[in-house]
This record gives sequence, C-alpha cells and structure tokens, in this order.
Amino acid sequence: MFNKIAFIGAGSMAEAIMTGILAKGFLQADQIWVTNKENKERLERLKNVYHVRCSTDKEQIVQGADVIILSMKPKDITEAIEGIKKHVTDEQIVVSVLAGVSTGYISEQLEKNCPVVRAMPNTSATIGYSATAIAGGKQAGQEHIRLVETLFQTIGTTTVVEEEDDLHTITGLSGSGPAYIYYFVEAMEDAAAEAGLKPEIAKELIIQTLVGAAEMLKNSDEQPSALREKITSPGGTTQAGLETLEKYKYQEALMACIKQAAARSIELGSPYQAKNDANKLK
Repeated sequence: MFNKIAFIGAGSMAEAIMTGILAKGFLQADQIWVTNKENKERLERLKNVYHVRCSTDKEQIVQGADVIILSMKPKDITEAIEGIKKHVTDEQIVVSVLAGVSTGYISEQLEKNCPVVRAMPNTSATIGYSATAIAGGKQAGQEHIRLVETLFQTIGTTTVVEEEDDLHTITGLSGSGPAYIYYFVEAMEDAAAEAGLKPEIAKELIIQTLVGAAEMLKNSDEQPSALREKITSPGGTTQAGLETLEKYKYQEALMACIKQAAARSIELGSPYQAKNDANKLK
C-alpha cells in the first residue's frame, strides 16, 4: 500500500509517529525518509536509533513518496513548502500534523492539485495509543482519507471529522490531552509523597487507577457523571475529595485549559489560511 513515506520535519511528533509505525511493522525503516530545516545532528540521531533514511536533499526525500508528512513547526511551514514544492506531484498525498495551518493554505503554497489532509495525533503514537483526528482538504477524496486513516491506525485510533475547523478544538482536547493527564499524575504523586507513600507504590496504584477508569469509560454505556456518582457515597472519602476539587474550581480550570489550547491553535494558524478562508475571517 505504501512504499515510501517522507517526513518534512524531524521533531518529537515525527519521531512519535515513525516509532509507532515501525513498532507495528507497518513499514520497514528503509521505507521512511526524513529531513528537516538544518539540524543535521538530529537527523543523524534518528538514523542511528531507528535506521530510517535521512537526508538534507529535499528532492531525494520527496521523490517517489506515496505520502509526504509535514511535521515541522507551524512558523516554518512556508519556507518548508517552498523547499519541496517543485518536487511534489499531484499523485502524492500531503499530510499535515501542524496545529492551526489550514489545508487551503498548504494547497495554495504547493501550487499543485495534490490531495492535502490534516491529521492531529498525539504523542501516545509512540506506543500505538494515539487518538488521531483527520480532516480532508478540497482535493482529498474518500480514498485519500481512507489511506491516511490506514496509516494513522497503525499508531492508535482514528476519527474523521467533516469540518476542518473542528481540529482547533481537537488540538486542545486530545492533541494536548496527554500533557494534562501527566500534570494530573504529577499532583497525585506529590500528594502521595507528602503522605509518606513510597514512590514505586504510588506510581503502580496511580497508573492502574487511570487504566481502570479509562477501561470503565470505554466499556460502560453510562455517562462519566453516573460512574462518578456510583462511587461517591454521601459523607465518604470520595465526596470529601471531590468537594475540595470543586472548591478549587477543578472542572472550570480544565475547561478553560482546553479552550485556551484551542484558541492558541487558531492563533498559530491565523497567518496560514487560504486567501478565501482569510477573507471569511475579516
């Protein structure tokens, strides 16, 4: 299905995706090609660790690739496309994992009719547990979406959304979501340490608690609120803990966190909208 994939950008997200793909055996290392703006040391590290093919020759990287994955920082998108567009053909699928940057802008900069698809994975891709949202641009048909889904299903679950603008909220929800969970776990570990619990015991209990709660959410037809109420006895320990969270406006803070991350996605992408999209925003 895929003979060659090219990553334009070699940061943490690119590494997470290629790690997941290789771990599942979906592609061989020599089928993955990687380049970046100028960090040769980074390319050398990826080559040594994963045995993927790395080069600063953009033509060599892009030529013959079934899929080109744009994975640089959003601020570098225009320069990056300028460096590859003469080598891109209409038959290749271009996938962007950049926060905020529209498919319309990418198509305009490429000056090609190739299908452009946006994907928003998260770093759990490294272990095959990413939650990836996918949205197609104007040139992307159902077959292109299906192929991109197949690729990203090697690193977790995929969800196709019809409205590309929904990816801003999804960025704040699941794209950045793992960091919120890790932050939450940090607080649980600190609380356990203050109470004198050994770190290794606390870690085991916290992780299993998270896994168990996630499985309950996954396998139960009940709403999260119903599951919460089932284990919240009046006057009990859980109620005491939840009342403290309410006192500190825990839910409001988390909602504001997701909204702010989504707003930042919009802000990052605002300079990178297609002309027609930019006119709509005025």
